Amino acid sequence: MSPRRILEIIGAVELATLVLMLGNIVTVHQPEVSQVLGPMHGLAYTATVIAAVLVMGGRHRIWLLALIPGIGGLLAARAALPAA
Repeated sequence: MSPRRILEIIGAVELATLVLMLGNIVTVHQPEVSQVLGPMHGLAYTATVIAAVLVMGGRHRIWLLALIPGIGGLLAARAALPAA
């Protein structure tokens, strides 16, 4: 699996957990859901930034894009390498 693909997967998980957390807050606001999704999102965000640093290949724009919460991982993956 290519590093770009890994970054895409981690970015998608980060975005999905953020959307689920915000959906929980807007609708039923179950604390249990927040207790599970909060750390999961934090871990996905951290993994996205670390993966972007490892993939950046000398281009600082990639890890700077990864710092954007929610969509940063997907943007960094898109900027990382040409599509395989």
